[in-house]
This record gives sequence, C-alpha cells and structure tokens, in this order.
Amino acid sequence: MKVLKERILKDGKCFPGGILKVDNFINHQMDPILMKSMAVEFVRRFAGTKINKILTVEASGIAPAIMVGYLLELPVVFAKKRQPSTMENMLVTEVFSFTKNTTYTVCVSKDYLLPGDKVLFIDDFLANGNAGLGMIDLVNQAGAEMVGMGFLIEKAFQSGGNKLRQQGVHVESLAIIESLDDCQIKLR
Repeated sequence: MKVLKERILKDGKCFPGGILKVDNFINHQMDPILMKSMAVEFVRRFAGTKINKILTVEASGIAPAIMVGYLLELPVVFAKKRQPSTMENMLVTEVFSFTKNTTYTVCVSKDYLLPGDKVLFIDDFLANGNAGLGMIDLVNQAGAEMVGMGFLIEKAFQSGGNKLRQQGVHVESLAIIESLDDCQIKLR
C-alpha cells in the first residue's frame, strides 16, 4: 500500500535489533485518515471472504480493527493481556511479545468468540507471528474459524509470515519490510 510505505519511509524510525518505531502515526499517536485508508484496503483484500467477527489483541491492533469493523459493520473483539476480575468463561493462551520481551496470558470471553464464527484477525505488526499463533489457538478453542489475518506492517526478515501461511491462513500485509539492517528501512 503506497501511502503506508511512503509514511514509513518518511516518519518511521529504525532502532538496532530489528525494531521499527511507527508510534507517531500508528501505535501511540494515530493518523485517523491513514487508519481509514488501511482499513479500506483490508476490506478490499478480504472481499468475498465470509467474516462475521473481527479479532485483535490489545493494544496496538485495536484502532485498525475498529476501523475494519466499522467499514464491515461487524463486531470487534480484542483479546486482553490481563484477565479482568469480572471475566468468566474464558479462552486462554500464551503469547510471547517480541517488542516487550515478555510472555502474556491472553484471554477472550467465550461469550464473544463463538463456535462457527468466521474470524478476521487485524494487528499492527507481524514479526515472529506469536500473536497470530496465539489468536489461532483461541479461535480453535472456541470452535470458530480463522478466515484471514491482516497486518499493517510485516517484517519479512522474521519468521512470522511463513509460520502463519504454513497454517493455511490467508495473510495480507499492507507494507512488507525486507530489512532493517544498519537501521536502513528497505521495503518490498
């Protein structure tokens, strides 16, 4: 997606260790016009796919997921990284965060992820694929089906894209980073 790629090159910042910081337009301060454009592109790429629920994981996936849900007029569920004291009857999985270098116990209420749901997962980054694999686990536990996964940015130099595609999931990434070597952003 040209507008996202241009924005990454203009405003993205690279840090050692394969870290791309886009917090000034995606995951801290957000550009709602760009967010809407990205959601429109996801709707186009998943057109014809039967979807009845959007799933994401807190927190950075919520904004793009809400935009996609709004355009498709579908509910959006976000997996929580902490179990609320009021949540009962939940599905639970473990997810390792590359960015935060920690493992989260992620949960979703069984009231909101139902058997037979056709789920589209939306998130900001695809790196090692751990969040995606965790969401596949939650969806499978629910007896639902993961029909697609959309990521704003994929780091092709990490293994996540291959892992998820090997699961047979339709994966779409709006911008693909080939390399961040020497803190130079190289896009596909």
